[in-house]
Amino acid sequence: MKKFEQPCGPLLQAGVKFQASIGNHDRPDQVSYKPYNMNGQRYYTYARNNVRFFALDSNLMDQKQLAWLDAELKNAKEDWKICYFHHPLYSNAARHGAAVDLRVLLEPIFIRHGVNVVFSGHDHVYERVKPQKGIYYFVSGAGGQLRAGNMEPSDQTAASFDRDRSFMVVEVAGAEMFFQSISRTGQIVDSGVIHRQTRQSD
Repeated sequence: MKKFEQPCGPLLQAGVKFQASIGNHDRPDQVSYKPYNMNGQRYYTYARNNVRFFALDSNLMDQKQLAWLDAELKNAKEDWKICYFHHPLYSNAARHGAAVDLRVLLEPIFIRHGVNVVFSGHDHVYERVKPQKGIYYFVSGAGGQLRAGNMEPSDQTAASFDRDRSFMVVEVAGAEMFFQSISRTGQIVDSGVIHRQTRQSD
């Protein structure tokens, strides 16, 4: 897959391990593409130190996936629970916006099991949403393509950027998560720290 390997080649050569989730432009068979490290699974979970990650397939959120997520979140012992998938539950971008039908399915599970942070893409902009029911939401979809002027910030928007392509850098250190959104030219367009929430599942 040249569209992935050409821009990400230096990172692959340096040994950076990708843990992908598929989006609406991906083919179903790409879950078996080796550099994605999905091992043929549409959705999966893994841990890094005190963080448990959940990579979901928001293209097809069926009952089997929902039941799996509910059980895996319940059994997770790590301090942090972070979910990521393609379609955003909250977004104030004009092109696509929030996937409300997906929010109805996922948000109750996230709340019940103390999910801390959710990352998504789909809208080709950056947006940090104010915490919704105790959960932090980020849309970071402008890495490969930009829709300039697509943001329509609302009262939900904590920060946004739609003037250049951007990416995020995130680091979890103990009970704190540090984040930066960086433009193609190196400008830091948003940054901050999230203190791990004390949730009902703790």
